[in-house]
Amino acid sequence: MTVSLLQLSDPHLLANPSGWYRGVQPLVNFKRGLQMALSQIPRPPDLLLLTGDLCQDESWAGYGMLRDVLEAFALPTALLAGNHDHPQLLRCCLARTAQVAPALISLGEWNLLILDSHWPGAVDGWVSQSQLQWATTALSKKQPALCKQKNPLIVAVHHPPEDQREGDALLTALADLAPLKIVLMGHIHQHRRNLWAETVLLGCPSSLIQFNPTQMCPLGLPHQCGGRFLELEGDGSWRETLLRWPN
Repeated sequence: MTVSLLQLSDPHLLANPSGWYRGVQPLVNFKRGLQMALSQIPRPPDLLLLTGDLCQDESWAGYGMLRDVLEAFALPTALLAGNHDHPQLLRCCLARTAQVAPALISLGEWNLLILDSHWPGAVDGWVSQSQLQWATTALSKKQPALCKQKNPLIVAVHHPPEDQREGDALLTALADLAPLKIVLMGHIHQHRRNLWAETVLLGCPSSLIQFNPTQMCPLGLPHQCGGRFLELEGDGSWRETLLRWPN
């Protein structure tokens, strides 16, 4: 069975629905981006994943608008905090609408682990030892040590490993528990594809604006808004499609 995941990232919403940030209107861009992404994929995703920096001013009103948008689109959703977020407000406002990090989600034969790398007062990220211990316990219960065939694992987190305190140690710990196939990241406002051991690290464009690229965009459109669509097969294989649309 094939399951699919649509990733959007870094909308930087504001309390003011008509507000401007970095020369654009975040709410307008997010709604339009979600519509454009859905128009470019073959079917509605089994899960919409939002990888952080959801609300630039960390406001209750901003998270409320995000909740309203998600309810209007009626897609199963998972989301996590970035450095421009208030994790407690996010959870209070959205926990009934979406699965909020930390969480372990089944996607067909795959497991998706979403983690909160928000580090109060810092731009860089950190997945705390208590959160890692929770993830270890959750994965161990789902995939016991005696289980010969372990389900492939996707990890979603806002900060790339190089922008996290002990980022490599986190990946090492998770890879010891399950076949870590993919890490989905936000924060960099741009497409990126790297390898860590045999794990593919995928950075996501932003629905707001793009930073200067550090890799060539496969579509030749590095300054357009975008997202990413993944199709996950039951045998552990997978396909990705980079999405872009005009600003």
